[in-house]
Amino acid sequence: MAIALGLVLASGMAHSIWNLFTKTSRNKTVFLWLIHLGGCAVFLPFLIHDISSGIPIEGYGLMAVTILFQMGYMYLLPIAYERADMSQAYPVMRGVAALCVPLLGIWIYDEYLTFAGWLGVAAIVAGLFAIGGLRLAGAGRRLAALWPILLVGVMITGYTLNDKMLLEYISPLSLIFVSNLGSVIVLFRSSIRSKAIRAEWSANWHSILIGTILSPGSYLLFLFAMKLGPVSQLAPIREISTVFGTLLGIWLLKEAHGRSRVLFAAVITTGIVTIGIWGT
Repeated sequence: MAIALGLVLASGMAHSIWNLFTKTSRNKTVFLWLIHLGGCAVFLPFLIHDISSGIPIEGYGLMAVTILFQMGYMYLLPIAYERADMSQAYPVMRGVAALCVPLLGIWIYDEYLTFAGWLGVAAIVAGLFAIGGLRLAGAGRRLAALWPILLVGVMITGYTLNDKMLLEYISPLSLIFVSNLGSVIVLFRSSIRSKAIRAEWSANWHSILIGTILSPGSYLLFLFAMKLGPVSQLAPIREISTVFGTLLGIWLLKEAHGRSRVLFAAVITTGIVTIGIWGT
């Protein structure tokens, strides 16, 4: 379990960094399309190998479900970041998943969390929504910003739980290709029509190359962790990425409410430590 925890913590750091790159990119849709296109190129051989070795029909069905959830996630993510600060949108997205994955994971996979573990989940969710729920100016803006953020959380919940089952049929490396494929499909049309691919590459080629490594790499670490431990425990711990993302948004992007968000990030960290030590 210690190895799984280490993988999840590393996953959280990598995830927060590529989300920071997304927030600071010129054209977020094009940026995301380019980094996931690169991921597809890298991981396609692993899926070809698994297909040649034989995948049951159930595996193909689960792959289709993951692609659909990833398409929804990637369609909504740029919208969410256009409408709210990174240190505000990112915690709420992750908060929805941090709450829903343990609840559904225990039901679907017959997993278990101790009372202390549930207190840790509660602390994480409370901290996430406290960070993300700081006031936006105007009720109309709050509503416009909230709906895509919440739906991103639903998509994260869906593909996380589905991918736990999919790992029974394909390798984590193949699953990364499947996940990236959904993102590439949904972003293709808008990226081409934007005519901003060359400009985005010229302005941010270094961030795109790093993102091509960190985006699939962050989830790959989590997939390896899910093969070693219960998703109901590991998924909330992965929200350490929110602590990293909040600090990066405040430090590098100079986003507002820094002192309050750091306090709430400490609450999230306390919950993560509680789950890691006393969760099972």
